[in-house]
Amino acid sequence: PSYLFLNVLCLLFPSFLQVLSDPQKRAIYDQYGEEGLNEIPPSGFGNGPNGANGFNSRNAEDIFAEFFGSSPFGFGGGPTGVGRSSSRFQSESVATATNGMFDGRTTTTTAPRKPPPVESKLSCTLEELYSGSTRKMKISRTVVDSHGRQAQETEILTIDVKPGWKKGTKITFPDKGNEQPNQQPADLIFMIDEKPHNVYKRDGNDLMIHHRVTMAEALGGTTASIDTLDGRTLSVPVTDIVSPGYELVVAREGMPIAKEPGNRGDLIIKFEVKFPTKLTMEQRAGLKCFLGG
Repeated sequence: PSYLFLNVLCLLFPSFLQVLSDPQKRAIYDQYGEEGLNEIPPSGFGNGPNGANGFNSRNAEDIFAEFFGSSPFGFGGGPTGVGRSSSRFQSESVATATNGMFDGRTTTTTAPRKPPPVESKLSCTLEELYSGSTRKMKISRTVVDSHGRQAQETEILTIDVKPGWKKGTKITFPDKGNEQPNQQPADLIFMIDEKPHNVYKRDGNDLMIHHRVTMAEALGGTTASIDTLDGRTLSVPVTDIVSPGYELVVAREGMPIAKEPGNRGDLIIKFEVKFPTKLTMEQRAGLKCFLGG
């Protein structure tokens, strides 16, 4: 930029070369500025008190600024000498420095802290988890009003329990927990808990049930009548000889699979054989004959 600036000045003011090439004039200019040069014979450098046809640092900088937008450096020493910049360049430099100062500043703000979620158990029967249900939960929580005061608030939340949900399934209500000053509201989480059933036991997506048969039914065959969790009655034929520990699997009669709508687990029937506590002599003899003993 300095080289370009000097070329422009030399084109506009050829006599400026005399100041640069004459050590005496340059020393006078550096010490006393333009006024000092006006006190010596012009010697072709310029005529008149205002330096007509001569070099004027102020005008040169302004002209340069008009061409290129700003001056890269100033001229002269002292009040009117080297180190002085045009008013345009000074204002632009201050603006640039100010903007740079603010652009480089990093403003950090601390967001309100969010406390840990509030967890609560939601106990469901096996029938509710089998068919699905809608639960209404009335909650009471602490809130902070617009004046920063804490107050109690009640609200009713609706939970749609989906068929097949398992123990441990979580339902999250964002920002429905207690509020504290200068903090975000906590989340409220309901976690599914499964109540014990007096007939069925759940194993993943399968259902297990115990069914008792007599010895005669175990040996001669029978039909097991099973009441399902949704109120139906299954008639399951038993054609095999039922021995202790025997199990019969009924496909797709277990729990609904939440992630596979329309699909179900299996129903597992575990048989128990009821042995008679007493037998007459005739009954014993008949069993021996029948069993070949």
